[in-house]
Amino acid sequence: MTTAQRPVIDLTDVTKTYGEGDTVVHALAGVTRRVERGDYVAVMGASGSGKSTLMNIIGCLDSPTAGRYLLDGVDVRHRDDAQLSRIRNRKIGFVFQSFNLIPRTSALSNVELPLAYAGVRAAERRRRALDALTRVGLRDRAGHLPSQLSGGQQQRVAVARAIVTEPVLLLADEPTGALDSHSTAEVLDLFDELSAAGRTLVVITHEDEVAARAKRVLRMRDGVVVEDVRTVAVTDLPPDMGALVEA
Repeated sequence: MTTAQRPVIDLTDVTKTYGEGDTVVHALAGVTRRVERGDYVAVMGASGSGKSTLMNIIGCLDSPTAGRYLLDGVDVRHRDDAQLSRIRNRKIGFVFQSFNLIPRTSALSNVELPLAYAGVRAAERRRRALDALTRVGLRDRAGHLPSQLSGGQQQRVAVARAIVTEPVLLLADEPTGALDSHSTAEVLDLFDELSAAGRTLVVITHEDEVAARAKRVLRMRDGVVVEDVRTVAVTDLPPDMGALVEA
């Protein structure tokens, strides 16, 4: 199987339990799903549905109790913390509700951080970070501190930081939860552009407005996927993506 044919996310009968005996909690109860390269998926569900647990497993922030998870063909089971950290830094770009920017550091330096962790040299870090800021429309704000940016601009810096390493997956957890309607629209428009460029996105959300932008919506309840609906037809995807999509 070539890289282009390989799913970015391949979950097989993934379960996650906490506690034991009478207090055991089945956060995930056998999830089997694939996300193909270039897809844009929203994961929805009420509190306690399992969507946050699923996000943590997809993001290699937690490990399944049982089942198999392949991230871009890599089996992440039985990896130690250092190995998982390297996988996260290389393959996943995270966007969180609270932005998670370093307050006294410029937008440019915030975007450079993942590259610094990866050992990229300073000149190359700066070039790639400026390119990422250009892609989110904020090159002219490169020297600004987070406190000098609006909420929407801060989240766009966070998106630039997430894509600067060219990860195979952009994973967003309630990315518009702290934003007003105008800033929400800005961020969702940016996600649309990234999706149109062929990036793979998974967005955890409880907002219908956010999910409506995705090509596919998964709804969870009691640790299982109860609905998996494609909102964009395969024929509406770019020609080189259409053959790869599995609803």
